[in-house]
Amino acid sequence: MATTEIMFPDQSDFEYDYETLRTTGVTLAVVLFVAGIFIALSKKIARCVKPSSKSNSNGTQIPKTEVPPPAV
Repeated sequence: MATTEIMFPDQSDFEYDYETLRTTGVTLAVVLFVAGIFIALSKKIARCVKPSSKSNSNGTQIPKTEVPPPAV
């Protein structure tokens, strides 16, 4: 049994640094929350903005062509 004590020493003295763990967890949660809100709002804002009208060098607009839906 002496070899198992050498391979796996007693870790009863090990303690977590709960203050750092808590601070890191809260900071990570806030960063992810703000990033999620930012992504959600940026997609919503991008849908509201109309794309600029495409025109050729003469100033006339290029007609849009409709693409038929793919056949299933």
